[in-house]
Amino acid sequence: MEVAPMASTVTRRGRVEIPAEIMERHGICPGDRLAWVDDGTSIRVIPMLADPIAALRGRGQGERLVERLLQDRRV
Repeated sequence: MEVAPMASTVTRRGRVEIPAEIMERHGICPGDRLAWVDDGTSIRVIPMLADPIAALRGRGQGERLVERLLQDRRV
């Protein structure tokens, strides 16, 4: 999926407006928190979910997690 670049302007107070398309695509709503990750070369902005446990619910489905846990404990 190729995405066209989008731009925002930083205000004097350091505020940035998030493009509506990005907010919709990632489910970002007013009041949500964002994490800023600076690796020295680039900056990534990552949405911080209000309930990270709920966001992960169902992700391990079909992974046979109990068997993997027991196998790891045997080693």
